[in-house]
Amino acid sequence: MHVKYLQILNYRNYKELFLELNENVNVFIGDNAQGKTNILESIYYCSFGRSHRTNKDKEVIKWNENKAYIKLYVVRERMDKKIEIKILKEGKKAININSIKINKIAELMGVCNVVMFSPEDLKIVKESPGHRRRFLNMELCQLDRKYYYNLVQYNKVLMERNTVLKGKQIDESILDIYDDQLASFGEYVIKQRLWYIEQLNKYGKSIHKDITSNMEDVEFGYLCQLKAFDNIKMDLLQLLKKNRASDILKHITSVGPHRDDFYIKLNGIDTRNFGSQGQQRTSVLTIKFASLKIIKEVTGEHPILLLDDVLSELDLKRQKYVLNSISDVQTIITCTGIEDIKLYINDKVSIFYVKDGSVGI
Repeated sequence: MHVKYLQILNYRNYKELFLELNENVNVFIGDNAQGKTNILESIYYCSFGRSHRTNKDKEVIKWNENKAYIKLYVVRERMDKKIEIKILKEGKKAININSIKINKIAELMGVCNVVMFSPEDLKIVKESPGHRRRFLNMELCQLDRKYYYNLVQYNKVLMERNTVLKGKQIDESILDIYDDQLASFGEYVIKQRLWYIEQLNKYGKSIHKDITSNMEDVEFGYLCQLKAFDNIKMDLLQLLKKNRASDILKHITSVGPHRDDFYIKLNGIDTRNFGSQGQQRTSVLTIKFASLKIIKEVTGEHPILLLDDVLSELDLKRQKYVLNSISDVQTIITCTGIEDIKLYINDKVSIFYVKDGSVGI
């Protein structure tokens, strides 16, 4: 899988841009705030129907314009896909795949698989559980539309349950209905997250050993209030009922996959609390390259790798690992100077220079 061309209109600081990309390595060089990340963001947008930087669609529209447009042509083994997205200032958007309008974002999932690595991804290791849940959700949504459906339904029921909990008079028979629905949708969400953690261990252990020259062992584990995973739906239902009195008092649902987390341990030590900056970066690198392998195994095709200004964050050994791992993967890189990519320069690399919303070769 690779992007053949990208076209954007009135997107961020770009009035109009058409780019043909090669199927190997594409490097975008430019100073900060010139528009490099906007190119990666537009590709990401075509994968998930949303930005990785904002929850407000209208923020991607160029200043003083009413709409933005993205067209992405993706070459795939079975059938090429042309993704077109129109984003309106009112917050609405229209998505076409091969000129056919889709009605649900779920239909976009898996059409163009990407793995994105940016400096902000350190939050997966360093910060709150929400960042790690978001990572799991985004990776699983592009691999499994059923996961996307169950996650959306779970969050919808969760919101409705929380609304009831905030009421002055609470009908517990309604909570019984919501609890059963949460347990049903939550079961699938938890099962698939457990599977993904298992895959991270399967691929991540060898990747991490390669990066650290066998100096560190990495381990991933799912953190959940359930004591076992043999009968997730029933156990989750019982847990919801057990915590109901507390939930009513606090006006919020306190248990379920929306509160779960996962840990990353190096040589048995929690990376979040005790890992150095270098170890945390290596952990993220391991996660991202394990994700590449998971997508390849599930879909049969390599995803597109987006590296947003991360080379300067990595030492030479880690840069070399990246280099040696992308030979079969279309990679789109942003950086600030030629010195960041001197190891990449060969006949398979396309170099673009970005300045103030324009791109040249």
